[in-house]
Amino acid sequence: MIEHNKITLGKQEQQAVSKVLDSGYIAQGKEVEKFENEFSDFLGLPEQHAVALSSGTSALFMSLWSLKAKHKSIAMPVYVCSSLRNAVAMVQANELLLDNAIDSPNISLNQLKKSNADFAIIPHMFGLPNQIQNINNIDIIEDCAQSLGASIGNEKTGLIGKAGIFSFYATKLMTSGGQGGMFVSKDKNLVDKVRDYREFDYRRDKKERFNFQMTDIQASIGRVQLRKLPSFLERRKEIFALYKESGLDLISSENNSSVYYRAVIRINDPARVKDKLLKQSIKTIIPIEDWELLGDVDNFKNAYNLTQTTLSLPIYPLLTNKEVKSIINQVGEAIQ
Repeated sequence: MIEHNKITLGKQEQQAVSKVLDSGYIAQGKEVEKFENEFSDFLGLPEQHAVALSSGTSALFMSLWSLKAKHKSIAMPVYVCSSLRNAVAMVQANELLLDNAIDSPNISLNQLKKSNADFAIIPHMFGLPNQIQNINNIDIIEDCAQSLGASIGNEKTGLIGKAGIFSFYATKLMTSGGQGGMFVSKDKNLVDKVRDYREFDYRRDKKERFNFQMTDIQASIGRVQLRKLPSFLERRKEIFALYKESGLDLISSENNSSVYYRAVIRINDPARVKDKLLKQSIKTIIPIEDWELLGDVDNFKNAYNLTQTTLSLPIYPLLTNKEVKSIINQVGEAIQ
């Protein structure tokens, strides 16, 4: 069976975890601090401009909380996972759902500019950066769960808006042991607020806080994965190129600063093709199905169209060229 997703973990991660276990200190500590600073360096930020958290969702909540978004209007795409809605609800803000741009998995910036939103959560879907440099009237939180390592102009995604959030869930571009997230910002005041909130215990001021901490075990895995990330991204790029060379109709960008989190093809009747491929021991997914959209399908035509015309093929570092060739051949037969 060729899986749709497969984590890339090995001896280095095992050794890193063993080192933490041998130390006798497994909660948040020095490994987390090192992971934060190495992550800052990867993005081109100064040290202490990243805060490791328990998940991408908690990082998103902390972004909204630190920006005082309570009771404010938050624009976000309808074509996205439920984490955005959950974070907005948790901070007691008001969601404003927007459609995708035409023939794109990313939010419509034209609709966003015309909205009266106070804030916008903008994901870079499938690793394709949304060109957000010229949005000046709305405070932006970049959701980089699928775009770690991608760039907009001369800067990495996550650095254009007021804050950037990242996810290290098991199926993302890298993992910190199954769960984990990161908050980043150029604004050190925001970073300090988030870090203060995370340090929830033994505080004399009695302010409300919550335990969103990452463990040293998770951080030790994350540090190894971060060092491997450039090779992960390069292998994904190679696989994407093989798919593209075969003539498959892939959703892509002319911008070469994308990363290849997903290899999504445009086809008719993706559910039928998905079933055919599964019978050939190839797992695929419809990236977001119509029932997953955050709003009524009748009001978001572009997003709904994507749910009916897209299929995500396997793309991950452990996928072999032989497997890629098999996938290409089987997709060709399935869509006939």
